[in-house]
Amino acid sequence: MRRSLALSLSLLLAACATRPTTTAPPTQPETPVQQEHGPIIGFTADDLVRKFGTPTLQIREGESLKLQFRNPQCVLDAYLYPSGSIYRVAHVDTRTRALGAIDQTACIASLSAH
Repeated sequence: MRRSLALSLSLLLAACATRPTTTAPPTQPETPVQQEHGPIIGFTADDLVRKFGTPTLQIREGESLKLQFRNPQCVLDAYLYPSGSIYRVAHVDTRTRALGAIDQTACIASLSAH
């Protein structure tokens, strides 16, 4: 009796189980449209190196490239995406070393004084 009850419950639970849904594989992200405005939007990696010196961090993620520049006052993350055959800055984040807010123009000015 117990065996048939356990078997019945198992079959009942199996019947209630949902089928896994299949999702389409992630597609390659499109190159972002340049909507942001700022003093270094559109710069190439070479432009950034000329302006700020050697990046302290360089990370490739798929088609994008992140270059980080820092000094005692601030940290600047520049996100570059391919524009034709050249990578160009499409987005910029700035912050203090303590992760606080900082004016982007002030951070860029402090890094430019290298």
